[in-house]
Amino acid sequence: MNSAPNTPAATAAPRLTSLSHGGGCGCKIAPGVLSEILKKHAPLLPRPEALLVGNESADDAAVYLLNPEQALIATTDFFMPIVDDPFDFGRIAATNAISDIYAMGGTPIMALALVGMPIGVVPLDIVGDILRGGETVCAQAGIPIAGGHSIDSVEAIYGLVVMGLAHPSHIRRNDSARPGDVIVLGKPLGVGIQSAALKSDALDAAGYARMIANTTQLNTPGKKLALLPGVHALTDVTGFGLLGHLLEVCRGSGLRADVRFADVPLIEGVVELANAGHITGASRRNWASYGGEVALAADLPPLAQTLLTDPQTSGGLLVSCAPEQVDEVLRVFRNEGFAQAAIIGLLKAGTPGIDVRA
Repeated sequence: MNSAPNTPAATAAPRLTSLSHGGGCGCKIAPGVLSEILKKHAPLLPRPEALLVGNESADDAAVYLLNPEQALIATTDFFMPIVDDPFDFGRIAATNAISDIYAMGGTPIMALALVGMPIGVVPLDIVGDILRGGETVCAQAGIPIAGGHSIDSVEAIYGLVVMGLAHPSHIRRNDSARPGDVIVLGKPLGVGIQSAALKSDALDAAGYARMIANTTQLNTPGKKLALLPGVHALTDVTGFGLLGHLLEVCRGSGLRADVRFADVPLIEGVVELANAGHITGASRRNWASYGGEVALAADLPPLAQTLLTDPQTSGGLLVSCAPEQVDEVLRVFRNEGFAQAAIIGLLKAGTPGIDVRA
């Protein structure tokens, strides 16, 4: 297979992906390690009453009550290159960061840029292309990049701090699902596998185009979904894979998920890439961290575990909604251009965890 084409500027410089030990949300600290770190951390101040969402449920963003009509949503996300094209890298990183605002049911209002670059290794015009990519996505979201911070670092890093607003009653947490809720996934899986293939020059131009289309699609349905009374919980799927982020919903809500693997949407071509061995180490780390809470049916395809733990960068929204609301949820996704949004399972009473059947 031929590798995806790079821009002329990217070709003249070192491959961005060669300057990092991991790319995109696959850079995340493994969930089990992160849990150990946070378990030993105690807050120094009492929790303010106005802090509606903190770090207690591993949610997508913090939420602070400003007044009875407004809540401030604040998040940050940054990572190392997942692609070699600098403009595309900037677009993906910005889309991924803004997603957390939508995943809380909010509307983004402003961003700050976070930039770490090996100056002297990455040409300045490449850095400019990364920033321009981020600015382009922020313009699509209708928000300014109002400032930021930059450092000279060993590895290339780019991302955003993003702030948004929502009515307090429209905030959607990841720990408020209810028994009987239907689970809907907004984007197909497979970005981590595509990224691994790209690093090995095994992702062709069509596959690269699919990867960019998926990772630069803003999760705009989130703010509309939050207006629906039957949408009980909302999050997005990123570095911990579908199973990891669904487990956060299950643990926080005290429920068990039943997922049908055949209904999980996949990006075209990723099964073939995974069969060819293009699998990320983050997928294996994810399973090592939480596999004990997942029951896989014996008749699942061999790659099911890999696909369900594949780290997603700028992945899809994960919705928990009442059965009577699911048609409207899917309609919102379709109207916003998410053609592969699909029902993948349901939530039920039981020990928090996930049952995956064929």
